[in-house]
Amino acid sequence: MYTQKAIQGILARVSKKKLSPKKAFDRLRHLSYESLHFAHLDHHRMLRKNLPEVIYAPGKSLEQIEQITSALLRKHNPILITRLDERRFRKLERRFKQLSYSKKGQIAYSSTKRGQVHCAHNVPVPFLNRNRSVAIVTAGTSDICIAEEARITLEAVGRKVRTFYDLGVAGLHRLLDHIPEIEKANVIICIAGMEGALPSVLAGLVSKPVIAVPTSVGYGSSFKGVAPLLTMLNSCAQGVAVVNIDSGFNAACFAHLICSR
Repeated sequence: MYTQKAIQGILARVSKKKLSPKKAFDRLRHLSYESLHFAHLDHHRMLRKNLPEVIYAPGKSLEQIEQITSALLRKHNPILITRLDERRFRKLERRFKQLSYSKKGQIAYSSTKRGQVHCAHNVPVPFLNRNRSVAIVTAGTSDICIAEEARITLEAVGRKVRTFYDLGVAGLHRLLDHIPEIEKANVIICIAGMEGALPSVLAGLVSKPVIAVPTSVGYGSSFKGVAPLLTMLNSCAQGVAVVNIDSGFNAACFAHLICSR
């Protein structure tokens, strides 16, 4: 909940010139949350981190998701609900008409109209540079579900995204044809399953940082993503950072923060 006395105290000190506006801003940006008994919603996260509070659907009841969504919408925050199955989304949609859904990415998001993701642009977010963009590259078509989670997350915070799908090392000429366009991005998210070689190859061809995302796509010896994870962690190319298996969301957050500095 908003701590009224704390806010009033900070503003009073500013008015008496005992506290600078900059220091007051730094204190206020860490102040506010809302208690729902089963959750404490961080309404200031967009202000503090340049990233919104996000609802991770697994493990939450539909009623809990509804209450959190309603509370976030009251504060005009962007809505992202990750790993949400379509059946539960259809039930949410009846109450929240502004929600859109990506079946491939299993992610729901707030939108003002079809094809346009809603973002609280009026929030004075520090260190935000919206002119910087992210490229998302996948090794195979089966990796697109993770790529879509990353794409929608980035667009929800106002980031420009370009996608380059199915450019795996089994047909390296496909990747080489797209290098000039991929190089235009400020950060690259590279998503691959199987042996996970694509991030190393790509990082050796571009000058931009590469965020590698291993996926659980592959046969038995890929061990549900462990094999590509180890390949990416052992990359000999410079400038590769690796996130968890199937974690398109975390890759998007990392890419956005890099672009925002």
